[in-house]
Amino acid sequence: MSTPQAESANIDNFTSKNSDYVTKTFTKDIDGRLALPPAKNYAIVTCMDARIIPSQAFGINLGDAHVIRNAGASAKDALRSLVISQQLLGTREVFVIKHTDCGMLTFTNPDIHAVIEKNLGVNPEQTQRRIPDFLPFSELEQAVKEDVEFIKADELILKETKVSGWIYDVTRGTVSRVV
Repeated sequence: MSTPQAESANIDNFTSKNSDYVTKTFTKDIDGRLALPPAKNYAIVTCMDARIIPSQAFGINLGDAHVIRNAGASAKDALRSLVISQQLLGTREVFVIKHTDCGMLTFTNPDIHAVIEKNLGVNPEQTQRRIPDFLPFSELEQAVKEDVEFIKADELILKETKVSGWIYDVTRGTVSRVV
């Protein structure tokens, strides 16, 4: 029989901050009046990096946009969500926003396979069958351009979709357009 896991400080903080949000923000400003589709009909693909708070950094109000986050702001990784966002919820514009000092610039697929083997004992062949490509990149601006082109070229994305690519500077908080 397993022993119940003790609550972590992160769980305590999570529930406390949610209670604050509900009483100070949600019920006061929203009161359940938001529609399911995003009000401004756009989606953002950005990184999961903890130094980025998309709502603050990009001026997104609750209900305005879909924010799709993954390691490296990968368009390939976000495709499923983008298709749902467009086909079921009406988005017609996509912002790809990668950032400076991204962890995805620091390793290659063989590097992460070696780390997984060392830490978990899973050999690289097994990992490659499950995750063929961790989608690292070596040049930030080029990676933005490639992801924008990937979205524009994919047959599951509406041809009239406006797609732009950006770099967020994590040290200054600024964005600059790439494409």
